[in-house]
Amino acid sequence: MPDDLDLSGGFDLHLRTRLVGGHGALQQLGEWVRELGGRRVLVVTDPGLVAAGHAGQARALIEESGADVSTFDAVHHDPTTEHVDACLDALREVRPDLLVAVGGGSSIDTAKGANFLYTNGGAMEDYWGVGKASKPMLPLIAVPTTAGTGSEVQSFALIERAADHQKMACGDSKAAPVLAILDPDLTRTQPPFVAACTGLDALTHAVEASVTRKRNAVSDLFAGEAFRLAQRHLPRVLAQRDDAEARAAMLRAAAFAGIAIEHSMLGAAHSMANPLTARFELAHGQAVSMMLPHVVRYNAADPGARAVYERLARSTGLCTNGAPEGQCAALLAAEIERLLDLCGMPGSLAEFGVSEDALPELSAQAARQWTAGFNPRKVGEDDFRYLYRSALEAR
Repeated sequence: MPDDLDLSGGFDLHLRTRLVGGHGALQQLGEWVRELGGRRVLVVTDPGLVAAGHAGQARALIEESGADVSTFDAVHHDPTTEHVDACLDALREVRPDLLVAVGGGSSIDTAKGANFLYTNGGAMEDYWGVGKASKPMLPLIAVPTTAGTGSEVQSFALIERAADHQKMACGDSKAAPVLAILDPDLTRTQPPFVAACTGLDALTHAVEASVTRKRNAVSDLFAGEAFRLAQRHLPRVLAQRDDAEARAAMLRAAAFAGIAIEHSMLGAAHSMANPLTARFELAHGQAVSMMLPHVVRYNAADPGARAVYERLARSTGLCTNGAPEGQCAALLAAEIERLLDLCGMPGSLAEFGVSEDALPELSAQAARQWTAGFNPRKVGEDDFRYLYRSALEAR
């Protein structure tokens, strides 16, 4: 560990979500429903997972437990307040005592968002921030079918306000799933683009959570392992979707990075990604990962962040002891770009229609994102404009 990597400060380790993993782990779903006292269960999922059979499998297992089961299968990617309201209507009709979210982060966040409103009332905007739910919430079981967002272990729901595309991070400890089932058999049906975007999302979470102003011994532990798992196994998942070991490792990477976020938050790459997804419709994993190498180079000017980047680079063999100062961080940024190329991501923002004229508004929006305040190096509108401009140029 570099001598200037100081993790001697305090931390508060509270793992609110029980993790159960392994091939065939979903088969235990009925047992967990019984243990949690579920009698009326609503499964929250999307049409693709209904077609793939995962939602039906989950429903059958719940029915075997003796519970009554209903399904809300109208989840959309990047859920908006309108999508949450539609799920809320289903909750009011079914009146469940337990929720099961089957899908990626969108399914899990939609279930969380509807859970806020069903149990505490009001509108989604009322929960924008942290700790604004005053009443208990329904227990939620998360069954991720993608390996990326880490929402299955987080207390936050990321919901887009339909009126203006504003991303609202709504967090409360009561919203965290009580159980996450990490079954790699469910990720085999991911389309290659989804596997790439979600895998890059997990990688970005790990790198950003490693260096924030709130970083501590707990976030360092989980973020470091998440990065090592993702850096090693994402290429294997992309090369061969039947690589069961790699798919299991990516699920762990996503969950561990999610735990790291809970303890240290995120930084400038996420601040820059939200305006891009709203205006240019980049997938979240695309946006954050394309910004990440530029943010790494920018943050490397901060000694503490540079020390963390060096540690990540050394832990994965990208850099050796005795390398000149700054070289490890540069090699880390280059490795992220290699993985972007491997995932088939475009080489510049210009390929998405982003132009110089868009940078002032993008930069102003990025500076208003709350994750900007956790970035290890101070970042304002001018800095964001510089970072966006660097991403306009082809790799």
